[in-house]
Amino acid sequence: MKACPLNRVLLGALSLWLISWIAFGPAPALALSIEQEANLGKEFLARMKSRFQFLEDDFANTFINEFGTHLSAALDTRPFPLKFYIIKEDELNAFAGPGGHIFFFSGLIEAFDNLDQLGAVICHEMGHVAARHLSERIQKAKKIGIATLAGILAGILIGGEGAEALITGSVAAGIQAQLHYSREDERQADQLSFKYMKRACLNPEAMIQVLKKFHTKQWTTPKKAPPYLLTHPTGPERMANLDSMLRGHEKCAQTPSKIRKFREEFPFFKAIVRALCLPPRIAEAKFKQDLEDDPGAAYSHLGLGVLYCERGMFAQAIDHLLKADSSKPSYPLIIKRLGETHLLAGNYDKARVVLERALGIAPQDQDVQFLLAKAYQNLGNYQESISILERLKAQGAKEEEVLYQLGIAYGRLGRLAMAHYNFGLFFKKQGRKAKARFHFKKALQHASSDPGLRDKIYKESKGLLK
Repeated sequence: MKACPLNRVLLGALSLWLISWIAFGPAPALALSIEQEANLGKEFLARMKSRFQFLEDDFANTFINEFGTHLSAALDTRPFPLKFYIIKEDELNAFAGPGGHIFFFSGLIEAFDNLDQLGAVICHEMGHVAARHLSERIQKAKKIGIATLAGILAGILIGGEGAEALITGSVAAGIQAQLHYSREDERQADQLSFKYMKRACLNPEAMIQVLKKFHTKQWTTPKKAPPYLLTHPTGPERMANLDSMLRGHEKCAQTPSKIRKFREEFPFFKAIVRALCLPPRIAEAKFKQDLEDDPGAAYSHLGLGVLYCERGMFAQAIDHLLKADSSKPSYPLIIKRLGETHLLAGNYDKARVVLERALGIAPQDQDVQFLLAKAYQNLGNYQESISILERLKAQGAKEEEVLYQLGIAYGRLGRLAMAHYNFGLFFKKQGRKAKARFHFKKALQHASSDPGLRDKIYKESKGLLK
């Protein structure tokens, strides 16, 4: 089933939260405090996750969050901790929701040519968050009836042909501008974005490059403007302001090592997003076209490797991952993906060799450690697998996955008390109380001679055992 439009989700979160807050919250009725907006943000995020498919990839999510966090160091005020998400939708869109949650559609990431363009949009959205524009828009409209406010928000955020049916009445028409990002809001967000990019030693010219991309898309498909333009209006004045800011801009004498690292990783980030978000045939065609232009492009081979692995075409995946490894030796991401693909293909000893190599390069990488533990387990080396998994458990890494694998490994060694104990913890984490109770009871039966373990079981099963 196709996900509902993004802006309907924002409307739903805002409307329901505002209705409940009007009914039960303190005055002034619609003035959002930081705490209130943070609570709204949590509800909004939950609604987004219930309606949209988010990209679940450790490398991609770590990259965009580490890059965003690095850029946020430039903020003079930070009302909320910023968190970044990638939605698997082929749209040119990004927006800052309430409470510092910033969302990117995969289609927009595909459109970026370089790290600076990604940084330009992140910095612009951070400007809206830092200036609390969403909260101010609502606060200025606090005298509006909730039904009217909901309709106006729907019209503004949905935009296009559906807006006119939702924005009705002279009152609504008269105050619509109060709830839309104003020219001043956009100007301020651009000014802040320019400042943040300068501080990070990114190229602020990317701000104009990104706006041109949106307008080009609008010109090529005039019946469907990019959603970003509907919620972030642009025009000659805004472009002129950006040009004016750029005239006095001086490039950094030396690019910081952090930004150099992000620039190096950006093509691999984009390749992962493309491989996991675009329709497979389109992604495959794009990667092959890139390889025609640059046959040795490691990120294109990586992308094809990930794409083919997702489709169960393991031989082709391994072939491209080996080519990626040859083009860019000792790059942890490539080696990790190669080891994981061997594991999925049932090549357990090859997976072990590759993952041990990856661990030598990145010894703290918890993903590599977990995959290596699974390789050892499939090779029958359960004790070595348990050693790694117990370390990961102590670090709080991959909680449910680690507990489940520990249950299997201890069971294979005949250590049934520990097997059932870890299965009990696994099901407790999942909120499956009946299953957790069953395994904790079994663990107690097998731990009669181990008082220390029995104490742990009683502590973890408190409220579950009868």
